[in-house]
Amino acid sequence: MAQYHRLLPPLLSVVAGMVDVTGFLSLGLFTAHVTGNLVVVTASLVRGGPPNIAQVIAVPVFIAAVAAVWFIAKLSNRRGPALAKLLLPVHFLLLVCVLIISVAYSPALEPHGLMATIAAMMAVSAMACQFALMRLTVPGAPATGPMTSNVTSAVLSLLDTLWPKDPLTEGAPQRFEKTLGHVAGFCAGCLVGAVAVSWLRDWAWSLPAAMAGVAVALGGSDAQNS
Repeated sequence: MAQYHRLLPPLLSVVAGMVDVTGFLSLGLFTAHVTGNLVVVTASLVRGGPPNIAQVIAVPVFIAAVAAVWFIAKLSNRRGPALAKLLLPVHFLLLVCVLIISVAYSPALEPHGLMATIAAMMAVSAMACQFALMRLTVPGAPATGPMTSNVTSAVLSLLDTLWPKDPLTEGAPQRFEKTLGHVAGFCAGCLVGAVAVSWLRDWAWSLPAAMAGVAVALGGSDAQNS
């Protein structure tokens, strides 16, 4: 249980960074930071340009995927690592599907095409599954996706750690350690993902899929030990 809570969130932050930058560079939209697509779509409409259909439907697809995870959790009647053992393979399989589509159809060559849209929505669904399973299985853990709240928490926690007299937040050193690991993991994932797109092109999706496979193994082993 302790290993699950300590290692899985930073690992999934790396996955989120890889998926977000790979989706942005190869498919033209944010797959982890889905609300960023609203900004891009709005800017395109104001400027008179046609929006990317994948950017338009990313948010409702994300919402639907989160709802699907909730229903799976309710029907399974599982909690904690036992629920993660069920959901992490779904997360992994969605990313494997993105990899298969990418290698088979090279959607990056036609980012507005049908296969690119399908690949993008599978990546969005994978991130929705990841974020939902983290909320359900590790309540109170820092987010593994968009890092704005984590950076804010890290800065506040660092300041309260450096000036401990009458701190404004509780448990500042522990919170700083947790959030810093998430931010570092996400940034590392972005860096590795960007390099992978340049070097591996369509095979770049193999890296987040492989990391998701590691998460499956971690979640499974902890569920058995709990």
